[in-house]
Amino acid sequence: MNPVRRPVRWLVPLVLVLVWLGLGGAFGSYAGKLGEVSTNDQTAFLPRSAESTKAVALQKTFERQETLPAVVVWTGKAGGKITPAQREAATRALASLTGTEGVVGRPSPALPSKDGAALEGVVPLSPELGKKVTDVVDRVERTAAGVDGTRAQVAGPAATQADLTHAFGGIDGILLGVALAAVLVILLLVYRSVLLPFAVILSSVFALGIACAIVYVLADHGVVRVDGQVQGILSILVIGASTDYALLLTARFREELARGAQRAEAAWGALRGSFGAITASAATVALGLLALLLSDLTNNRALGPVGAIGIGCAVLSTLTFLPAVLALLGHAAFWPAKPRPADAATGGHGVWRRVAHRVDSSPRKVWLATCVVLVVGAAFFPALKSKGVPLDELFVNDAPSVSAQQTLGRHFPGGSGQPVVVIADAARSADVIAAADKTPGVASAAPLSASGRPGGAPRVVDGRVRIDATLTDAPDSDAAKATVERLRDRLHALDPGSLVGGYSAQQYDTERTAEHDRNLIVPVVLLIILVILIALLRCLLLPVLLVATVALNYLATLGIAGLVFRHGFGFSGTDASVPLYGFVFLVALGVDYNIFLMSRVREETVRHGTREGILRGLIATGGVITSAGVVLAATFAALIVIPLAFLVQIAFIVAFGVLLDTLVVRSLLVPALVRDIGPAVWWPSRLSREERPPQRRESAEDRVEQPQ
Repeated sequence: MNPVRRPVRWLVPLVLVLVWLGLGGAFGSYAGKLGEVSTNDQTAFLPRSAESTKAVALQKTFERQETLPAVVVWTGKAGGKITPAQREAATRALASLTGTEGVVGRPSPALPSKDGAALEGVVPLSPELGKKVTDVVDRVERTAAGVDGTRAQVAGPAATQADLTHAFGGIDGILLGVALAAVLVILLLVYRSVLLPFAVILSSVFALGIACAIVYVLADHGVVRVDGQVQGILSILVIGASTDYALLLTARFREELARGAQRAEAAWGALRGSFGAITASAATVALGLLALLLSDLTNNRALGPVGAIGIGCAVLSTLTFLPAVLALLGHAAFWPAKPRPADAATGGHGVWRRVAHRVDSSPRKVWLATCVVLVVGAAFFPALKSKGVPLDELFVNDAPSVSAQQTLGRHFPGGSGQPVVVIADAARSADVIAAADKTPGVASAAPLSASGRPGGAPRVVDGRVRIDATLTDAPDSDAAKATVERLRDRLHALDPGSLVGGYSAQQYDTERTAEHDRNLIVPVVLLIILVILIALLRCLLLPVLLVATVALNYLATLGIAGLVFRHGFGFSGTDASVPLYGFVFLVALGVDYNIFLMSRVREETVRHGTREGILRGLIATGGVITSAGVVLAATFAALIVIPLAFLVQIAFIVAFGVLLDTLVVRSLLVPALVRDIGPAVWWPSRLSREERPPQRRESAEDRVEQPQ
């Protein structure tokens, strides 16, 4: 061996490891700092071009100072009527909050309900409180609780934001800890070694730190928006993707060692053998996420670049840090286990031999049976209702703001505290108010006066007036959304320039926009994936089949999810963005496993022909891809530690869908289809016209070792 080359072979990996350790030390803390630049203000994530969003901009011109309303509701402890003394005490309690930290303007007096059993008052809070909103809402509630003989609760946008802030409070620590613990346990079971799982975990943590640092800078400069949901998904996505890519790389490394390669040579061989599959897989996920930039919903647009940055960092860490560590550790990475020679039979290997034998002996029966199972699941797709999550289902636990809103709805019109806001031409204000007041579903409509409160002479700003319409139904209900639609039809006929906004209108617009986004983005993502598969596999028919199988898996997953959500979790529906998020993650990530499988199958087909290629590829990748699927499912399942219906729904859809894809689509459906179709599956490449026979007749199990 050249005496100069030997030191160089160890110097490059050592320098890479030291560089990554330096990067980890410098940027690792950003994984816990991203919350500093995130916002849970839901108005920041409205559809960009929607009528309700335009109304928000004009609504601010009527406010001397932008506010975040906290609606206080009092009820008698014994269920009795509110006395005049209690009403006066409640008004004094509200007034005492004037000028305190976080309170802007003067709170309203306490107003009684028509049934006389409750009081309502509004405390205007600063929208710039950030995480301090929880402390301010708590102080409002403690002050209001001083009214003897009553129970005080806080509802409204401020209370909802406080509960969201509290729900995301553990996202930096608890979520990350649960995800990493789940991954570590699975890796210890997969590798049955001590050092390698920690090397893989370290690689994913470094990737997450770099990704969070980049996103932090971009969010701090206003380039991207981050909320708790995006932050949580970023953490899970980077950890899951990094581990998946690491499993593929280390499986190749183990094969190289088992063939007798030296550690540096084995690391280079593993990198060379897995580079194409890893980069193609990452490209499908990253470009699929970037397709979300076509969305008109700001939170969808935010997830696109943030998620793509995370995937890029995961690939960079996997293809640089991990091979360097493996080159330095060699066989010691698998201690106390040892990479076995290629012809050793093991229990796990036997499982995939049997699966391959079943696929080989009855391919048509296998793919028909799996298709029937998936089609039956997909038949329940209409059971998934994606018209938004009612406020009382927004949190999976008993959130104070939800309980308070329910109390408010029992004694006041359902839309109290969150009125529909109408911006209209001042010259037509009387007609607009009258039309709004007569619209079915509207309890009352009144202009905003010069004093800043509904009623009295309208306040005119730039020739416009603001009218607050209180609805009879809960602001997040389907009935409220229908009222918004009726209001717009009537008011636009009177005043074409009028705008109908407010919480209910925002929910309605978000639902319509999400539907438009799905119709636009789904075909784009499918086209992106198809192009990448064609480039990787160098054929046309097989990529089309792969895209069709993952699309069928997606529909089956949503069908099962619809049943589970309704009858298992008790959800009446999902957030409007859930089907789109589920599509991007399931289809892009599902194609990952088909890329891992079929890139290996193509490699084996070139040497041994299609029949042997599919069997060898299935045996060689069966264990590692199944392990990767379990890891990804476990990491996404960790999202359930955040008590929000949206993330619980995403966690179930992705975890269940990935397992279904890994265990059924990739293990049975795809191999059986390829085996049944034969060489024609590679059309129009030369592999479809002629099949190179193996140099000697040998079974698929003779040479391939299942990575342990």
